[in-house]
Amino acid sequence: MIEQSLHALWQGFGVAVEPHNLLWVLFGVFVGNLIGVLPGMGPLSAISILLPLTYAMAPVPAILMLAGIFYGSQYGGAIGAILLNLPCHPPHAVTCLDGYPLTLKGKGGTALGVTMIASFFAASVGIIVMIFASPLLVQIAFKFGPAELFSIMLLGLIAGGTMSSGSPVKGVAMAVVGMLLGVVGTDPNTGVSRFTYGMTTLADGVQLVALALGLFGVTEFLRNVNRLKVSGNASIGVRDMLPTRAELKRAFWPIVRGTSIGTLFGAMPGTGPTITTFIAYAFEKRISKNPELFGHGEIAGVAAPEASSHSKTQVDFIPTMSLGIPGDPVMALLLGALLIHGIQPGPALITQHADIFWGLIASFWIGNVLLVLLNVPLIGLWVKVLQVPYRYLYPAALFFIAVGVYSTNNSLFEVGEVLVFGVIGAVFVALKFPVAPILLGYVLGPLVEENFRRAMFLSQGDPIVLVQHPISAAFIGVSVLVVGVQIYVALRGLKGSAAISPT
Repeated sequence: MIEQSLHALWQGFGVAVEPHNLLWVLFGVFVGNLIGVLPGMGPLSAISILLPLTYAMAPVPAILMLAGIFYGSQYGGAIGAILLNLPCHPPHAVTCLDGYPLTLKGKGGTALGVTMIASFFAASVGIIVMIFASPLLVQIAFKFGPAELFSIMLLGLIAGGTMSSGSPVKGVAMAVVGMLLGVVGTDPNTGVSRFTYGMTTLADGVQLVALALGLFGVTEFLRNVNRLKVSGNASIGVRDMLPTRAELKRAFWPIVRGTSIGTLFGAMPGTGPTITTFIAYAFEKRISKNPELFGHGEIAGVAAPEASSHSKTQVDFIPTMSLGIPGDPVMALLLGALLIHGIQPGPALITQHADIFWGLIASFWIGNVLLVLLNVPLIGLWVKVLQVPYRYLYPAALFFIAVGVYSTNNSLFEVGEVLVFGVIGAVFVALKFPVAPILLGYVLGPLVEENFRRAMFLSQGDPIVLVQHPISAAFIGVSVLVVGVQIYVALRGLKGSAAISPT
């Protein structure tokens, strides 16, 4: 199996280094890096804005470009967090804790250098895990029937809802909203229109591009429309980014531990990179001999969370590609991009679309090398970008959003959908409802419904089939356990609040 994987990987490099594919990888990592630097933006916004561009592209360069945006934004997000204390992407909020104090000490360049080393090492480990784990996972996945697929997707929905930021109940509620949006349109089995309210424009359902652009593009701009010009000034040169031998020694084991944590959580549905970075930081602080240094410019406080974020980013592709189960909202959007091009993610992807799967893995290494080469000379440019007033940034981005969504189907109705979802998303965020589970529910909802219908058809309507098979029963059991743990934590919190309240 190892020999077959290495041979397939070599063929994947042949796909990735084709000139037109290589150019799209370069474009993706550059744009992702730039978007990652910009305040209020992130991979969801970037992929949503550029998703319409892929409609006119072949599937291979389209997926390579979107993936490049994803892990490119991870690099860019660390720059604003370290230099200006701006967590431009939620996972980098942890990086701010020690990254910005290092900048105040004149060690911002060192923090960026360690971040680049940690990111490249962690991404490489994640890629290696993906190479050897994916074929093994596919062999297991061929044993999955409708009941097993339903149970694992149900676990993904529950985990994605309960483990999102904020209240687990609100997260699950948003996942249900996403599922309802996913079934809008014509029922593929009966041909009956559902939730269209007489509007023929909704017969094909809510468009993924409109939903994503509204929730993660327009919503962010509405939330940050009054952002003032970023203050601060950071000057970083290439020489400043070279850490000393002592600094590398202090960062080595945190990088290894952070990579391990990110790899472990990468294949778990719903555990986004934000959760992973917090766990890596907390673990590093717990085992440190000098925990009091954390929060005041400790290099391990930068190395561990950044490594965990990048290893998880790569390993996240395993369940997405091999099983069709997105690990987080960004993966859900990439899964939707595959479906748009008529490619069904799952166990058959590796054999039926080997050029996409192995070309994607090969492009990860190429893209990560390109990111290192780009970040070193362009660090001064990224610092300047951070100084752009937000009042100039968001009107231009909104214009490109409108043009992008209109060009998808030449439909002004879909432009209106973007505006509606943007306003709804802003209201949800203001009420502390996480919007990310909506996208997860939108993508997984129809798949959950389809596999549940198949399982019921094969069992002649007997729901016991969902717990008769060991794999299905195990995932149903884990789902119940996740819900039970969340209920226990909530009740314990209520009991603690009652105990400390004044009588």
